[in-house]
Formats: sequence, structure tokens, C-alpha cells
Amino acid sequence: MIFCALLAGCDKNPTVIDDSPSAPAPVATAPLPEMLSGYHFQSADTQALQDDQFANPGMLWVDRGEELWTTAPQTGKPACAGCHNDAATDMAGVAAHFPKYNKSLDTVVNLEGQINHCRVEHQQSSPLVYESDDLLALSAYVGYQSNGLPIEVAIDGPAAPAFAAGQAYFYTRRGQLNLACNHCHEDNVGRMLRGDKLSQGQAGGYPAYRLEWQSIGSLHRRLRFCNVGVRAEPFAFGATQYIELELYLKWRAQGLPVETPAVRR
Repeated sequence: MIFCALLAGCDKNPTVIDDSPSAPAPVATAPLPEMLSGYHFQSADTQALQDDQFANPGMLWVDRGEELWTTAPQTGKPACAGCHNDAATDMAGVAAHFPKYNKSLDTVVNLEGQINHCRVEHQQSSPLVYESDDLLALSAYVGYQSNGLPIEVAIDGPAAPAFAAGQAYFYTRRGQLNLACNHCHEDNVGRMLRGDKLSQGQAGGYPAYRLEWQSIGSLHRRLRFCNVGVRAEPFAFGATQYIELELYLKWRAQGLPVETPAVRR
């Protein structure tokens, strides 16, 4: 097995599934001495593509999001701009704090969940389908307003249980290959796997345009891909398990800049 040949400590029998956590890192400190964005692990050409707003293909979704931001729904309720005015001002820094606890819903939501909550609660519209172009466009547009600002999420108070669950997920082996997230994104950072350089698995660039997708996609799309990679059953888009993991990943990236829309291989 290519995973077993690469990753130290992998069980010889990849069909054995051990769902116990594998040495979780202390909550109080970052698990790695230096946190590096996925940008650091890309080729110079891919980095240049992300840096150029005119060449970055993810900007097509940002532009679409701007249109949606100012378009009122058919329910007669205000457009997003009707409540939040100029996104460049009112939305600056917002994406850097998601996922976060939503008091009205009494749960932790990510940016996509908050957008849909606003649609239902304030626009009396149906929620957008997860991974639809419109939801990706709106989340990319809102995320873009925080581009370059440091990620900072709250993990205390009512968000604490979700954070603990997300951390446990990161260090829990799963799938037929019996691997946890940390086996790639901590233990083997910088090593090559099928032509890819393993990154730290930071999540500050999503929605991101991936060259292999030829499209923009959410973090949950990437998490599902990772589940399939270790031969584990993926959860649904927007699943609680992915929201919890997303909160842990954003905490893990504290201080790194938002890069929406990032470009990745």
C-alpha cells in the first residue's frame, strides 16, 4: 500500500480499523512549532496564480458572490447588502472568526451555515444547497473581504464541546488504511505522496480553487476527499462532524491569514 510505505507507524494490515485517538496534541499550544499555510507547499506557478487577482480562477466565484450580495430575493426581503451594506467594510474580518457558536441555533456553524441561516431567518428564502455555485460564490465573496486578516476563532464557552470533538476527530484513526489526519498533516509534513507535497492541512483558504477539480470547492469537499483517500465513508456536506473538525482546524491555524480564494494543486 502506498500509504503504508510512506507513513511511519501504519499497521501492516490496512483493513484493521482502530477508532481510538492517537496521541492528541495539548489544547493549549499549537501542535507544530511553526504553522504554515498550504500556500507554502505549492509550486511557484500555483502561488503566482493565487497572487494575481486577474488570473486567480477563484475570483470568478467572488464576482458572482458580489452580484448575489446585492440581489434581493423574490420574497421581497432585502438583499444581503440591505442589512450589511458595503461588504468591504461590514464583512471585513467576519470570515476569520468562523466557525462560531450561533445562539439562535444553539450550535456551532461555519460560514456557509451562517449564510443559510440568514437566508431562512431574514430573507424568508430556502437555504442554498451545500456545494452549489451560489453558496460557494457567497461564501467566497464574504471570505474575500477578510483576505490577509488573521484567523481567530473562539473555542471556549458553548463552542468548547464542538472544539473537543473536532480535535478528537483529527487524531482518530479511520478507514481501511487506519490513518488519522495527523499522520499526514503533522507526522509527515513536507514528504511527497503521489506527486503531492504533504502540507499541514491548514484551512484558511477555503472556498479554494483546486486545479485537480477545475473548480472552486468548500473545505468539506476536501475533507470528504480525505475520507475517501483513507477508504473511510465520508460524511454529508455540512455534517456536524465536519463543522467540529473545521473549528479545530481554524483554531490550529490561529494567526495565519485568510487566503480566500486560495489556489491549490
